[in-house]
Amino acid sequence: MSVLIICEKPSVAKTVALALGAAEQKDGYFSGDGLLVSWCIGHLISMADAGSYDERYKKWRYEDLPILPQTWKYAPTPGKEKQLAVLKELLHRSDVSEVVNGCDAGREGELIFRFVYQMAGCKKPFQRLWISSMEDAAIKDGFAHLKPGADYDDLYQSALCRAQADWLVGINATRLFSILYHKTLTVGRVQTPTLNMLVDREAKISSFQKEKYHIVQIAAGGMEAA
Repeated sequence: MSVLIICEKPSVAKTVALALGAAEQKDGYFSGDGLLVSWCIGHLISMADAGSYDERYKKWRYEDLPILPQTWKYAPTPGKEKQLAVLKELLHRSDVSEVVNGCDAGREGELIFRFVYQMAGCKKPFQRLWISSMEDAAIKDGFAHLKPGADYDDLYQSALCRAQADWLVGINATRLFSILYHKTLTVGRVQTPTLNMLVDREAKISSFQKEKYHIVQIAAGGMEAA
């Protein structure tokens, strides 16, 4: 039986594979020593666009806002279908008895793996490889001390909430302001507040006025301080 490790990107998968003895390169994965090591290419699954919920959402109209999905939909990320197909096939191979989430140790890495795992309809048990170093010793130690996948359910839920919030703000606010001002104005949960900080800073720089200032010096007992 084999263990399938899914990493977040090809370069990481190669490093993990070589460290664990899975040096034989196949089409979309590495194999060897009872291991299969494959990879995502960032997000292979994305939030579905608004038009997938209702045909009328394909056009931007004020009366359709806000768009609030009751059940969320997801879709393969365009251009990454081939690697997604590789992972689906590996996840359902009869000789794969266990899956390891080897994506980056963080919220986004958790989401990337879970989306693929769920989209593939996989029910096999999975564990978490949680490492912060790509040194061989760190990889081997992490693989020897895998964590239960369920330990990171809260992290996944956190990432999922953030992705849904991004979708809700981006879709609704972008359409609203674009309709109101008759031009495409992109609005985002992170993008827009960040842009506002830059604008405020630029305004302060542009409106800066020189002011006189004084330096006070104190002399006492042969010592001076400014």
